[in-house]
Amino acid sequence: MNEHEYYMKLAIALAKDAEEEGDVPVGTVIVDADGLVIGRGKNRRRLLSSATSHAEIEAIEDACKKLGDWRLDGCSLYVTLEPCPMCAGAVIMSRISRLYYGARDDVTGSCGSVINLFMEAYGQSTQVTGGILADECGELLSGFFRELRG
Repeated sequence: MNEHEYYMKLAIALAKDAEEEGDVPVGTVIVDADGLVIGRGKNRRRLLSSATSHAEIEAIEDACKKLGDWRLDGCSLYVTLEPCPMCAGAVIMSRISRLYYGARDDVTGSCGSVINLFMEAYGQSTQVTGGILADECGELLSGFFRELRG
């Protein structure tokens, strides 16, 4: 298992926690330049009745608190599902250097599936890589929605 798969497995574990709580199974970890996990998040929109309680937002807030700064330069974010526009914007605005995602999101994906916000000239650059453990991440989501629809 390479380092990207290792960190994505941590994100998958958080996604499974979200699913156990009745939410869409999406999980995120943020890793600093030394490889330490400094942020964790999972979807909690249903649990908290909050439209902004996405895994990426929670992980970014966690990492910022741990670092005592809003700038996450040099950090990498691992998320099980391609970020939506809100989360892509948060990644850009927090200056995360690298984004790794698992499954594509053909409905709201903002790393190229619907739109690619990372190609715009925001004054900072985030390297984006998709498809990390994509099958495992995708099956977690597919299974959740199969169960939901009965």
